[in-house]
Amino acid sequence: MINVPNHFIEVYTTLNGAVYQSDKDRCFWVSFNGELTSYKVPCLYKFKKAVDAIDLNLMASNPGAAYDYEIIAPCNCDRCYVLTLTEIAELKDLLNGTKVMLELNSILNERLYSAFV
Repeated sequence: MINVPNHFIEVYTTLNGAVYQSDKDRCFWVSFNGELTSYKVPCLYKFKKAVDAIDLNLMASNPGAAYDYEIIAPCNCDRCYVLTLTEIAELKDLLNGTKVMLELNSILNERLYSAFV
């Protein structure tokens, strides 16, 4: 596992990766496949959208070598992901869990702070 700075706040973790929030850096950090990559909020959601657009059923059912890997180059990022079917499924799980946790946090903050107003 990757050593992360103390100011990182864990958003969501799976066996294969983690997403952290850094208020100091004003971004999210995705730890996946032994790499730690930063994303601004809009880029994280664009990255998730690109990963969600990958058709796992098509990859799994097609015997052609062209369907063995998928290449994803996130916006404003120096990193390029070359992922297998399994890695894509793991990344989808990580990003979906992250989105749910962010939405849940937003709902909780809205409910808690609206109760005091």
